[in-house]
Amino acid sequence: MKITSVTANGRRRAFEVEMRGQVFGFPYAKCEPRPSGSDPVVEVFVDPELGNEGFTFTLRSGAEGSVHGDQVLDFNKDPSYVRDMLVYRLTLAAQERVAESPLSKRELSRRLGTSPAQLYRLLDQTNYAKSVDQLLRLLTILDCEVDLVIHAKSA
Repeated sequence: MKITSVTANGRRRAFEVEMRGQVFGFPYAKCEPRPSGSDPVVEVFVDPELGNEGFTFTLRSGAEGSVHGDQVLDFNKDPSYVRDMLVYRLTLAAQERVAESPLSKRELSRRLGTSPAQLYRLLDQTNYAKSVDQLLRLLTILDCEVDLVIHAKSA
């Protein structure tokens, strides 16, 4: 998730981060070191050393901090980011279960009705082009019970 631009908004006490064609706010209070009225942001830029997936800021005191784009998306509870994190956690659980399973990968792919190559893509945690449904099917074949727990956000 490349960051297109970032600006410091002292009035709102937040960074305004543009990515995915949207502008997300990220409060100074979540930053380390924390900008303040007595130590304001003097420079902020999209950091190429972070692969343009984060930004770095400098305070008047010379202290420097960096924020990754994932932190911004997590703070804003971006729906696609939340979905990607769910897929990631399910993939890691599936990898663990496959390693413990007596079933061969060929047998797993046969039961899924797919090719071994597709099974390997399904088990790749860096691949987000898969559905939660596929992962649930795989976990069911591996004798897992998946419970989705929904609860109110704590204050």
